Amino acid sequence: MLITFHSKVVAEVLMLTDHAGVLLQAAGKSFGDKIPERGVFTLEQLQPAIDGIERAIDEYQRAHEGSEEDDVDKAPVPPMARMVGMKERAFPLLDMMRQSLAAGAEVTWEVSRGW
Repeated sequence: MLITFHSKVVAEVLMLTDHAGVLLQAAGKSFGDKIPERGVFTLEQLQPAIDGIERAIDEYQRAHEGSEEDDVDKAPVPPMARMVGMKERAFPLLDMMRQSLAAGAEVTWEVSRGW
């Protein structure tokens, strides 16, 4: 399933549920096994949410330092075959949150109802 993030400031951000769930939890939203149908980051919640996602990215990168891509004896991995990390997945949402915070706008999300 897809999650759509909305802001009055920037274009929508679409994300697969699995990836969105990790970022929402890092941003301080707690839920059980299922992401709520709708949610919001208020202006007061945006900066702590940004900080939480940035911490999660740092932890992810520390945990994945020295991966096989750094092995000089192996053939280089072509760019299209490289794994997409948390930093790359989180960038559009972080950008939306930062711009929304600067403009004084909330960020909301909802479960998309298909394509």
